[in-house]
Formats: sequence, structure tokens, C-alpha cells
Amino acid sequence: MSRDTDHTSKPGTGLEDSCEEEPALGHNPFDSPRPARDPYLEALRRIQDPGPGESPPPLPREERSASQWLATLGLSQWLEDDERTRIASLEKGAGDPDRFGLSTETLANVLPLLRSLHRHYFRVTSHGHTHVPAKGPAVLVCNHAGLLPFDAAMILTDMILRSRPTRLPRAIVDRWVDTMPFIRDFFAEMGQVIGTRENFSGLLDAGELVLVFPEGIAGVRKPYRERYRLQAFHRGFVEEALRSQAPIIPTAVVGSDDQAPILYDVKPLARWLGLPVAPITPTFPWLGLLGLLPYPIHYRIVYGEPISPIDEYGPAAADDPAVVADLCERVRQRIQEMLDRERAERRGLQPT
Repeated sequence: MSRDTDHTSKPGTGLEDSCEEEPALGHNPFDSPRPARDPYLEALRRIQDPGPGESPPPLPREERSASQWLATLGLSQWLEDDERTRIASLEKGAGDPDRFGLSTETLANVLPLLRSLHRHYFRVTSHGHTHVPAKGPAVLVCNHAGLLPFDAAMILTDMILRSRPTRLPRAIVDRWVDTMPFIRDFFAEMGQVIGTRENFSGLLDAGELVLVFPEGIAGVRKPYRERYRLQAFHRGFVEEALRSQAPIIPTAVVGSDDQAPILYDVKPLARWLGLPVAPITPTFPWLGLLGLLPYPIHYRIVYGEPISPIDEYGPAAADDPAVVADLCERVRQRIQEMLDRERAERRGLQPT
């Protein structure tokens, strides 16, 4: 998941220098209006109100939502009692649905699979959960790698299973996801949100825990020789944290840089296909799509001590480019130090 907020330049906001590159697809999908006709909603209306003497027709296969497809698998029956309680704690009132599309039903159907990956495939260990506020807006800022967004999935799973009280990270995902209807809807039902400034600020205003990967696509496509070297950060997360006075929690993931080592990125092919990256790895494209599957690397997730803007700056500091740049670099350096320390400990060495 590239998952940083929209960085469209706005005069007077300090964003003119904060966007290091163009959108992955060279355009913003939000510039194109959604079609007035929604086939799924039309089919749903036919089911709810069939004509005289008619039986409700089945919802067309290609128009079923992610939650409906997952419900047919019945994975929620494998939830443990504690997990049911945790998911139930995330539910809003019947008259207060999540404005971004979160479905606890979808979470319940996916969590058994995510838990298996968390426990048995990536064998995730983690610490520092007490640094994440029990309630109120906060921003988890994390390094990013691995082609497919298993790092985001494991952070989401880790917080659901281990945070007290249960908090659901709302990852900011790259805008090109909005061009893939089923994937877009699945991400939304899992609580993840397309990366626009309005969505980011709306999540913080609602007191949500927001997960961002400010390296963006640059973190995903860096070659193996540059693993665990943080790329330049987009600064939008700092501006939104300042405006909302939300604490920033530096978060380090060790393992994601090793799960799908990129030997070479064929950038001309990526541009031709309209993809953010066209990787050559030890297994892709040689094994086809199976080559994109991550290696069973041990993950270690560390939540660092929060950096609280309210201790130093007021909301107006979001419009000061110097303050934004300084705070952004402090967060980046903190995460790099955490990565270096965790990797040194894994090798049994003293961090330098």
C-alpha cells in the first residue's frame, strides 16, 4: 500500500516543495467524475424491490462486493473469542456507519487468514504498543517495502490482535488503487482509505489512528542493495498532524525489505503498463504471478516513542515550510535509527 496523502501544490501551504514526484499513473483519478449509473446499486434495488410476480434475481457475480464474496467462504467461523470481541469493539452504532466504508463483517472474514500469516508465515514479533494512544487521533509513520503491501497488513493485524484497547490502523493507500474497483472496495471495507488531503484530515478529525508510508512508491521499488535505507519522505503527514495536533508515532518494520528483493526495476515497462513498478526479482517474472508472493521472512514491528507537535507547535505551524521540513526529517531519522538498532540486534551486534 503507497500510502501517503495527496500532495497537490497549494499556495501558502508549504506544499510546493513537498512532492518529490508525479502520481504513479501520471494523473489523479479523482479528476474524473464517477459514472452516474452504479450497476451494483441497481442490482441491489432489484433484489429489494422486485416487480409484481417476480422473484429476487441473484446479484450478478461481477457486481458482488468484497464482503459478499468473503462471506461465502465462511472464514469468520475460525475467529477466536477474543478476536470476535475485538472486532465488535470497532463497530459503530447502527445509525452511524463508517463514512469511509469500513465493514466489520469483512474484517471478521479476513482476520483468520491475516492471523495465520501473522503467526505462522511472517512469525511477527512486536513491541512498543503502549506508545500508541488508547484513543484520539494519531499518526503511525512507517518505512515501506515489499512490492505487495504485507507490511501494512501485518501492522493492521498486529494492532487488532495486540493493542489494548483495540485500535484499527487506517492506512492511507495510493491513489492508483482507486482505478481498480474490486481492490478499491476491498481496501475500503478493511478500513483503508484513498490518499487525499481531505480523507487524511477527515480521519484525524474523527479521532482515528492513521497509518502512512511517506516514502510512497519510492520505498517499494528501491533495489535490494538499498534495503532498509529510507528514501525521501513526502511531508503531507506532518502538515496534517500539526493541524490536528495529533502525535506522530515512528514505526519500524524489519523484514519487509527482504520479502521480495528487487534486483532491477524496468521503469520504461512500468510506464508503458501504467504501473508504479515493473520488478525483476529472483522469482519474478520467472515463476509468473507466484513469483510475487513474499518469502516467509520473520517480521519485527517496533512502535517508537511519540513525537507530539502539541508540545512544540500550534496548528498554524503547518503553514511554515521550515517547521514542516524539520519535523519531517526528525521523524525520518528516528525511524532510520530504529531500523538500524533492530537489525543490529537481530544479527547480535551492537548498533553503531
